[in-house]
Amino acid sequence: MKMRVSAVQYHLHSIRNFEEFAAQVEHYVKVAQEFEADFVLFPELFTTQLMSIGDEHGKALPIDALPSYTDAYRELFQGLAKQTGMHIIGGTHITSEEGKLYNTAFLFYPDGRIGEQKKLHITPTEVKEWNMGAGDSLQVFDTDKGRIAILVCYDVEFPEIVRMARARGADVLFAPSCTDDRHGFHRVRYTCHARTIENQIYVVTTGTVGALPTVDFMRANFGQAAVITPNDVPFPPKGLLVEGEINGDMVVTADLDLDLLTLVREKGSVTTWRDRRTDLYTDWA
Repeated sequence: MKMRVSAVQYHLHSIRNFEEFAAQVEHYVKVAQEFEADFVLFPELFTTQLMSIGDEHGKALPIDALPSYTDAYRELFQGLAKQTGMHIIGGTHITSEEGKLYNTAFLFYPDGRIGEQKKLHITPTEVKEWNMGAGDSLQVFDTDKGRIAILVCYDVEFPEIVRMARARGADVLFAPSCTDDRHGFHRVRYTCHARTIENQIYVVTTGTVGALPTVDFMRANFGQAAVITPNDVPFPPKGLLVEGEINGDMVVTADLDLDLLTLVREKGSVTTWRDRRTDLYTDWA
């Protein structure tokens, strides 16, 4: 089984209306379609671009205005997934439930279905500045190309939750991210590499680039997409199938061979998934 994945380094800049946002999204989706991708990944928090539309006084919209765009966001991505026949991970969008904000990732299937995964681990900034709530369950998603999971940025820094995803059969982890400096970027990037080694899975990650000068906490972005593999003989020596140019406006694409994961789990130079000492520590299955 193989799947082709594209990851979008989404360029944030100020816009005037939702139509400009939709046009930019459609551009990236069409790029991935031209490469015949099966999956397209957008970054975390890229819909904060909608805050730059501003109010009648030219002031950026507050974070709690974003849920009012949820229906339009879902309709846009659902339509694009149907039109292109691709699975689209629509980064994350801020949703609201019972007066609480959530950083929610969405998976749009080609047949119109929509899956959701709330961010499980919330950063101090998200709590302090945006009063963001945390999701309370891990989802795994079955697709006609394989079983996947979506963990958002900070989530991938916690090995336990990725163990749970692998134990439930996920072979590919999509990790949309948004980081504002090198420190945050490398925390996410290095832990993505660690998760591929620990669990013998693929990780597809990307981040926002550009800037939203009027939007608090989105003025700086440091991002780079990558498709990361386990470090073993069938894969590239550095565990990288492809990576983008840092802070560039671009889409990167790579092919994932899921049969190679089965091979290295059984006969690899190391067999980290099989060799877990569940007599000593928790079996996350």
